[in-house]
Amino acid sequence: MAINQINKYVWLLETIHQAGRITLKDINRRWLATEMSEGVEIPRRTFHKWRIAIEDMFGLVIENENCGEYRYYILNDEEICNGDVRTWLLSTIATSNTLLNSHTLKHRIILEDVPSGMQWLSVILEAMREGRVLHIGYKSYWRGEERHYDLEPFCVKLFKQRWYLIARNPEKDSVLVYSLDRIVELKPLADQTFVYPADFSPEEYFEGCYGVIIGDGNPVEQVKLRVTAWESNYLRSLPLHESQCETERGDDFCIFTYSLRPTYDFAQAVLSMGSDVEVLEPLWFRNQVAQTIANANHRYCNK
Repeated sequence: MAINQINKYVWLLETIHQAGRITLKDINRRWLATEMSEGVEIPRRTFHKWRIAIEDMFGLVIENENCGEYRYYILNDEEICNGDVRTWLLSTIATSNTLLNSHTLKHRIILEDVPSGMQWLSVILEAMREGRVLHIGYKSYWRGEERHYDLEPFCVKLFKQRWYLIARNPEKDSVLVYSLDRIVELKPLADQTFVYPADFSPEEYFEGCYGVIIGDGNPVEQVKLRVTAWESNYLRSLPLHESQCETERGDDFCIFTYSLRPTYDFAQAVLSMGSDVEVLEPLWFRNQVAQTIANANHRYCNK
């Protein structure tokens, strides 16, 4: 299906979602204000075709009130906030549509660069569908030389604008994480296939993880952070982790608790908040963060 057609579906969904309830007349009024319309309204028959396609593609049902102005609404609108891959796709394309319809402002819109690696994604997804083994050339951040592996691709994960491949390495007999932007060569092996294990769950594999670092069997623990009132506002609007819970609030501080594995990437997230955060529990993690801060202080004080 052409991406332009998908963009139209997403535009319609976003328009109805934002309005709550809206007539076809008002939908067309907003439609004509976009460049996608090319000055032509959405015929009623086309509108209903789009409704059916949207339900098939995104699982979102557009209904009408069958009374009064016959306003349309999304029957299962709460699904848009569920955070699954279809919701992510919907949000991504909706953002793309907004930017494309604002091309006259392109010199006033600043975007972030995304690391390389996207060119491998479609090949990996196809190999996942076909159950095909991938041969990759990989150059990690920690090793200077390029290494080659045959991998069984299980799933992919997006974290902090980077895509990661989670795959079984038969040579090491373990499931490992590979960053797509560190892959220098990738090709599916025509004569090697694998069976995706029925007992593997991506959600369970990353259960209790902050990002993509699994840790060395670290158990899930309760982590407590004391955060300044100023920084707390940012954490409320964009939680550090899905398990975040605000357990105490004072005049100039808040305490947030998390249920996770306090791995290296979580420590980096905590340290990125500087003096606005203090680790309270667990003690070993508090000491680890304190030692990192002490090492940094020593480096600055001895220059």
